Amino acid sequence: MDRDLALGLVRVTEAAALNSAKLMGRGDKIAADQAAVDGMRKTFDLLNIRGTVVIGEGEMDEAPMLYIGEKVGHGGEDSIEVDIAVDPLDGTNLVAKGVPNAIAVVGIARKGCLLHAPDMYMDKIAVGPKAAGCVSLDAPLSENIINVAKALGKKVEDVTVIMLDRERHQHHMDEVRKVGARMKLITDGDVASAIATGFEDTGVDIMVGRGGAPEGVIAACAMKCLGGDMQGRLYPETQEEIDRCKKMGIDDCSKILTLDDLVKGDEVYFAATGVSDGDLLKGVVNYQNDIAKTQSIVMRAKTGTIRFVDTVHNLAKNKR
Repeated sequence: MDRDLALGLVRVTEAAALNSAKLMGRGDKIAADQAAVDGMRKTFDLLNIRGTVVIGEGEMDEAPMLYIGEKVGHGGEDSIEVDIAVDPLDGTNLVAKGVPNAIAVVGIARKGCLLHAPDMYMDKIAVGPKAAGCVSLDAPLSENIINVAKALGKKVEDVTVIMLDRERHQHHMDEVRKVGARMKLITDGDVASAIATGFEDTGVDIMVGRGGAPEGVIAACAMKCLGGDMQGRLYPETQEEIDRCKKMGIDDCSKILTLDDLVKGDEVYFAATGVSDGDLLKGVVNYQNDIAKTQSIVMRAKTGTIRFVDTVHNLAKNKR
C-alpha cells in the first residue's frame, strides 16, 4: 500500500476528533458520536482508495454513515482495495461527560485481511512488544501477569493491568489484587487501553477483559503495527449470536483468535487522534480566531514506523 496513505488517515481521524470535541461535556453521547461520524465520512472521500467498511457504526439500516459494507474513498479501478475498521469516537460517554481518554480511530488493511467481527462481546488480552508471546486467554490472569513481569524485567507488584470497570470483571480484579499487581480501571475506551500497552511511558502493561468484538479488531490493527500481541475469543450470549459466528466460518466460539486471525499480513495502517486528554495523546485544544490543535499517532505495520503528529488547524479556512 502507498505509504502516503498514512497522512490521509490522520486527516480522517483529525476531522472526527475536531467535530466531536465541540460537544465535550454536553451530556449527549449520541450527538458526539454523530459529529465524529460526519467528520470522518466526509474526509474519507478525499482518499484515493477503494475502501469497504468491515467494522463500522452498524448495519446499513442502523447507521446513516460508515455502516458495515459501505464503500468509501474516490479511487478508481487502479486504486488499492482495502478493508476499513473505524470507531469515529472510542469513548462516546467520555466525551459526553468531559473526561479523559476519548479518541477517534481507524485501521486499514488489504481487502480480506480484517476479521469481519460481529457486534457481540469478545474476551481480550493485549500486551506490548516486549511481552509478545507471553500471554494466553487460556491461562489464569495471575500466570499471565507473572510471565509479563519476567518479560519486562519488572517485579510483579510493578506490573499494571488495565480493564473496564465492569461487574463482569470482578474475578479479574480479585486475581490482580491476589497476585499483588497494580490495576487501573477505566469507564470506557478499551481500544485506547490496548494501545497504551505498547508504550512504556503510559505505565500500562496488560489490557484484559470483555468488550466489543469490533473494537477488538480495531485494537488488533494497532497491536500489529506496534509489534505487540493480542488474543481474542468471541463471547456470544444468544443463539442468534452463535449463528452469526457460524456464518463467519467460526464453528467453535471458544477458539482463541490470535493477532494474525484478527488482522492478516503486515499491510496494515492505524491512526488515532485524541479527543480528550489521555494516557497517550493530548485532546483537542481550541484557541482564539478559529484555531485548534490536535495530536495524533499513525503507524504502519510493514515498516514498524510510528509517527506522532501535532497539527494546528485554521478552522475558518477549512470551511471554505
